[in-house]
Amino acid sequence: MTDQLKKYLLEDRSVRVQAVRLTDTWKAVQANHDYPPAITHLLGELVAASTLLAANIKFDGSLVLQIQGDGPIALLVVECRSDLSLRATVKVREGHDVPADGDMQSLLNPGGNGRFIVVLDPQHKVPGQQAYQGIVPLEGETVAEALQHYMKASEQLDTRLWLGADADHAAGMLIQRLPHHGGSDATTLSEQAATETWDRATALATTLKRDELLTTEIDTLIHRLFWEETLVAFDPLPVRWHCPCTRERVANMLRSLGQVEVDDILAERGQVDVACDFCGKPYVFDAVDCAALFTASQPANDDAPPTVH
Repeated sequence: MTDQLKKYLLEDRSVRVQAVRLTDTWKAVQANHDYPPAITHLLGELVAASTLLAANIKFDGSLVLQIQGDGPIALLVVECRSDLSLRATVKVREGHDVPADGDMQSLLNPGGNGRFIVVLDPQHKVPGQQAYQGIVPLEGETVAEALQHYMKASEQLDTRLWLGADADHAAGMLIQRLPHHGGSDATTLSEQAATETWDRATALATTLKRDELLTTEIDTLIHRLFWEETLVAFDPLPVRWHCPCTRERVANMLRSLGQVEVDDILAERGQVDVACDFCGKPYVFDAVDCAALFTASQPANDDAPPTVH
């Protein structure tokens, strides 16, 4: 079955509810990687969060969630496009072990220099336009708390997140208070009603447990939590893994290194081994392949930079 994200509105349309439970997509993220449990939990939660947030962007482009740290884990990155295709990667500092019982703060922020970064990157930019980037200190004990801190710091809509991940599933639920529109005295009553709806939805969602989030189908979960509410349901949105790496892009990356460096690697190892940072797919260039790289140079394309081993 295709992985899906599902959206709902409470009856007065003042609160949005979204839920996602990824199986095939999450297994594709882990393919060609052997992540320890602590990374599996953190990266899976970030994957689920990126899907929930990307489902609401209003442009053709991508949302990137990035955690930079000063601990054993140097970097967690998830990119989710507006069509809910995503890719993800992790960078572990060389010589550092990732303990199985590590949490976000111990693995990414032991020195207090961790940062949570959100990037909104439209695909079609007007001249001079740059991607939007928001950066906040890495606060909270979980990915959900860090994101909620970002939302509060950036004066976004009231948002609550519940996230969980194991080796089989990455799942999440989001509730968000939508902006109120109106005027006059009726507005005050409307705002009061919207506040009551938000408080009620938050109280119901707070009963959700991590194991329940990971093991329960979305429709069953939403009914269990909000069975007393009237919900407006929208068509589900498919979620999928997508990595744009190709042999041609890897070849362009090697050209950008220059012939001297490629020849040095070739002389030392007999071939150049390259693995994509995101999907882990291996690419091998022997002496003939490397010679062909520089017979007719092409412009470098460093999208999805791979790693040379």
